[in-house]
Amino acid sequence: MLLLFLGLEMDSLEQEGNGTVDALPPPPPVPENVVPIKVDVEQAPLVPVKPKITRVPIARRGLATKGQKIPILTNHFKVNVTSTEGHFFHYSVALFYEDGRPVDGKGIGRKVLDRVHETYDTELAGKDFAYDGEKSLFTVGALPRNKLEFTVVLEDISSNRNNGNCSPANGHGSPNGNDRKRARRPYQSKTFKVEISFAAKIPMQAIALALRGQESENSQEALRVLDIILRQHAAKQGCLLVRQSFFHNEPRNFADVGGGVLGCRGFHSSFRTTQGGLSLNIDVSTTMIIQPGPVVDFLIANQNVKDPFSIDWAKAKRTLKNLRVKTSPANTEYKITGLSEKPCREQTFSLKQKSGKDDDGEVQTMEVTVYDYFVNYRHIELRYSEDLPCINVGKPKRPTYFPLELCSLVSLQRYTKSLSTLQRASLVEKSRQKPQERMKVLSDALKINNYDAEPMLRSCGISISSNFTQVEGRVLQAPRLKVGNGEDFFPRNGRWNFNNKKLVDPTKIERWAVVNFSARCDIRALVRDLTKCGDMKGIHIDAPFDVFEENPQYRRAPPLVRVEKMFEDVQSKLPGAPQFLLCLLPERKNSALYGPWKRKNLADYGIVTQCIAPTRVNDQYLTNVLLKINAKLGGLNSMLAVEHSPSIPMVSKSPTIILGMDVSHGSPGQSDIPSIAAVVSSRQWPSISRYRASVRTQSPKVEMIDSLFKKASDTEDQGIIRECLLDFYVSSGKRKPDQIIIFRDGVSESQFNQVLNIELDQINEACKFLDDKWCPKFVVIIAQKNHHTKFFQPGSPDNVPPGTVIDNRVCHPKNNDFYMCAHAGMIGTTRPTHYHVLLDEVGFSADDLQELVHSLSYVYQRSTTAISVVAPVCYAHLAATQVGQFIKFEDMSETSSGHGGVTSAGAVPVPQLPRLQENVSSSMFFC
Repeated sequence: MLLLFLGLEMDSLEQEGNGTVDALPPPPPVPENVVPIKVDVEQAPLVPVKPKITRVPIARRGLATKGQKIPILTNHFKVNVTSTEGHFFHYSVALFYEDGRPVDGKGIGRKVLDRVHETYDTELAGKDFAYDGEKSLFTVGALPRNKLEFTVVLEDISSNRNNGNCSPANGHGSPNGNDRKRARRPYQSKTFKVEISFAAKIPMQAIALALRGQESENSQEALRVLDIILRQHAAKQGCLLVRQSFFHNEPRNFADVGGGVLGCRGFHSSFRTTQGGLSLNIDVSTTMIIQPGPVVDFLIANQNVKDPFSIDWAKAKRTLKNLRVKTSPANTEYKITGLSEKPCREQTFSLKQKSGKDDDGEVQTMEVTVYDYFVNYRHIELRYSEDLPCINVGKPKRPTYFPLELCSLVSLQRYTKSLSTLQRASLVEKSRQKPQERMKVLSDALKINNYDAEPMLRSCGISISSNFTQVEGRVLQAPRLKVGNGEDFFPRNGRWNFNNKKLVDPTKIERWAVVNFSARCDIRALVRDLTKCGDMKGIHIDAPFDVFEENPQYRRAPPLVRVEKMFEDVQSKLPGAPQFLLCLLPERKNSALYGPWKRKNLADYGIVTQCIAPTRVNDQYLTNVLLKINAKLGGLNSMLAVEHSPSIPMVSKSPTIILGMDVSHGSPGQSDIPSIAAVVSSRQWPSISRYRASVRTQSPKVEMIDSLFKKASDTEDQGIIRECLLDFYVSSGKRKPDQIIIFRDGVSESQFNQVLNIELDQINEACKFLDDKWCPKFVVIIAQKNHHTKFFQPGSPDNVPPGTVIDNRVCHPKNNDFYMCAHAGMIGTTRPTHYHVLLDEVGFSADDLQELVHSLSYVYQRSTTAISVVAPVCYAHLAATQVGQFIKFEDMSETSSGHGGVTSAGAVPVPQLPRLQENVSSSMFFC
């Protein structure tokens, strides 16, 4: 029997918890005043299984018209295609060494294929080709034969198989004579066999069809060929390639962000099909690279130590693994495989004697230290390497050592670990560009790249305009907001403040205390000013019960111990559970205490807490803190006037729940850290300003949320959506939502169909499981921030105004999408959010939907500005980040290198997040 949720009271929500996949307690009894509806599963009639319908993104139903029209320029450059006749021919490429072994190392393919192009021009019928650097090659028109085989010779190739043995400072290695022969002469010429085999034919007409909105697999492939041509064009200039972004090795493009890491500025280029035709989207792009130069300088900066003798060598070994170095004086390039166990003056290797062989015909050797060899045999002066480990560039059983000071890191090597807060702030500061500055940089990039001279593009009949595309923008009027005492006001330029205003729904702070983890602060003055500021905003704040100062003897203890000891002190002195704890942290950002403290409060005790690290305390700072506290304790700072009426088109007429969904992952190098999925859901309909969150862990790097619905018994986790629906039902006057509006963040266009056909199916199943006759209408909208379209005001140094929306010219030729800059870009160039409407069963007009999206950028309770993406998406990101800090996942990832190391994540069980206590699980704890 399936108990419907129509009879559950508020307690049933609280027992669901928030952010766990642990077993749940049994459901509470149904209240006497509500008659539950039941479905008898055993007696239900058999229904024929209907074939599964595959949903596809909906087409645009029309353009919106609201708002003041303004001319806008965008960084899309029109592409003229003179002919779409003919075909791209796709060939698969296989590379082998002379002895028939396949070439598995990356990076060498382009050199080999370049040599093929130089050597066999006649056999290739004079054709140019676009090679992706791995296993695919494309031509315009066919090659002479379906299968071609070539042999080419490259000089001075350093491969990972034997790159370590050109220095005599190496170990014995294998007794195999051939290995020794290669070890003595590894940098002579190397022979490769190349097989090129026909794979597929792609009609160039697919591009024209895509421009008419008739996209197919062929059109995606045809555009991919054009993008590969751009990548090859950049590779020939010696650029670092990161997907469709290209980075030149020019020091003027580097910005030091600290820790031995540089921000490297380059360009993103990709072809896009739009309503205005085919366009080339060019934008400034930044990636992180390792600081080139002496290895020791990088390590000192990376570990923030004063000299080489303070370096943590275990950490250095992990950091350096797989990085490329050049050694002096030979200037030869190698890949680092590790560090020597002993310092340079103690690490020995077997040196062959010039005197030849002994009586048994064996080559005579003697044990020499690496230091002695380089100083006494090679006569190279070493200034500081004597007591430091050596760099190993050989194999584990055949090491090859170089003193540290003879090794320099090669330029343009990506750094893929997460940046620290300070590094991120430095990067933002150094990489921002004003709109006009960015436009000039992009215009110059188009000239420098000189794509019109690219032979492959010419053979496709493609030419690229040098002018920014002009589009028509519309500026939507800011929504009217309501604050305390029934006062209404309009934000100006996407901003407002609470000067001389009260909050629309202020809370009371009664049973509370302050805990101070050794932060230097005048706490009495802080409490006094906070109380005074709260009074001005309408929040009544009682005097705190006590101020708990950390015992000095625990200041250097591990974070978990410090939190436990503080809680013991609080428990021993407070008469009962506090409503609220204000926590003072000693570090401004990334305090190690933050995660354990939040977990203790929310998961173990159900206490609302606010962490601060006060430096400069003024009225604005205190107001911002109070906005967060008020939202966490159930209050509301401001709301839309149309919420209060209520008169939100389509939403106020019918019970509507709004979901924000996001998945956060570990940094690229951390391949075994669980991903964290968060869904926030609106509550207390017709409000669209109040939310709660559910959070789960899932397998690393998995983007689709797999815990939306689980067909489990009542004692187990039945998924995120059930929690959201139960909360909405109880908080919205026992109404089921007739409409479910989903905002999904963080998915690429290739994953849209998965959202529509996997995630939406799970949500649908969760609804059916609660009531099999319930058929809510769905709206699914993707919010993308990670794209490269920018907008500019012609002739103006300023960003586009807040509320600017664009749904023409550079949008999809068929699908329903639009760009919105809801926020005021105060510094740098505004990044619009790209919204894709995949499904709309409610039937919003283009204007009403864009107005709703715009309004949802004004309900973010943490700030007094419009934000760049709808609030539910921001909240989902905040919830995933905060709950993710409950568990220190980094401890699991010792094997993950910062340079893309991969471990077998699938075999590792995903740790489960602790469940929030029932009295905070439906709060805005993430604010």
